[in-house]
Amino acid sequence: MNVIATTLPGVVVIEPTVHGDERGFFLESYHALDFAAIGIPQVFVQDNYSRSRQGVLRGLHYQLGKPQAKLVRVVQGEVFDVAVDIRRGSPTFGRFASTVLSAHNKRSFFVPEGFAHGFYVMSDMAEFIYKCTDFYAPSEERGLIWNDPALDIPWPLASPEPVLSAKDRTFGTLATRPQSDLPSYRYEANSP
Repeated sequence: MNVIATTLPGVVVIEPTVHGDERGFFLESYHALDFAAIGIPQVFVQDNYSRSRQGVLRGLHYQLGKPQAKLVRVVQGEVFDVAVDIRRGSPTFGRFASTVLSAHNKRSFFVPEGFAHGFYVMSDMAEFIYKCTDFYAPSEERGLIWNDPALDIPWPLASPEPVLSAKDRTFGTLATRPQSDLPSYRYEANSP
């Protein structure tokens, strides 16, 4: 396994060791001991699976009272994946890290608690799998608008407007989000 740091402490890209031959390939997408050894000791309690067509943008989502760290990957297609630091008091508050995840590169992206997460589908279709450290809690769900000008995320849009859910269209910017609706930063010396 190869761990690639991003510009945000704790947010990392993980390249698995792929064993391939004429039959196909095998890889371990998650191994608790190996992940703990690279600084990701979190226990995951829920797996989610989504399928989206080209041009769909999901996010930017987070949960407040029941925060979720996420380990995300793509098993079919290709997405542009983004994590935004929304922790009040963080030295990297309002900054984002991004990567391309695909069935071809087989990478995973670790998004810690306290970050908003979203992705945009670049291929005809994408199947997206993610592990979460807490259960989905609709009453705790929050979000940021995908095109917040202060974040200036360079989404690789195929058309001027992505396909959004009705809920994702209603989110405001980070600047307009009440401070009480943002997680607090706490320093952790052993973050990846």
